[in-house]
Amino acid sequence: MNATLPTPDLAALQAAKSEAWIARLTLVAGLVVAFPLAVQHNWHFGIGVLVGAILAWFNFLWLRRGLDALVQSSKAQTNSKNPEVPVSTYALAALRYGLIGLTVYVIFKYLNVPVLSMIIGLCALGAATLAVSVYEILRPQHVGPQE
Repeated sequence: MNATLPTPDLAALQAAKSEAWIARLTLVAGLVVAFPLAVQHNWHFGIGVLVGAILAWFNFLWLRRGLDALVQSSKAQTNSKNPEVPVSTYALAALRYGLIGLTVYVIFKYLNVPVLSMIIGLCALGAATLAVSVYEILRPQHVGPQE
């Protein structure tokens, strides 16, 4: 059985689909874990997991935008002897983590939501990425005519 290599356009489309699934599954994982924890333990813990998952989702979206900007910048400097990364790329990365940290602090301090629950929620992104990766390994995409 021979499969041809995917074209760059098809590979980009498959990557975009995977990214969309990761984003959705991050929120779904947060909801699936937050609800039973809120019922079983207390609502503060469930809210913390949900907040962490939402922060992970925002982090993923911001990371994707940052990487897209970095790719565009590198393509624009393809023939340049000394390509430069815009300072704004570094600033936005630092700002992203600063905003997440500030949000966690404010929610912990003023709403009395346990930090551990928000950390568990932040792990939703890793769980979603792992689930999509395993799915793609077990169900490979065959491109082109199959013999």
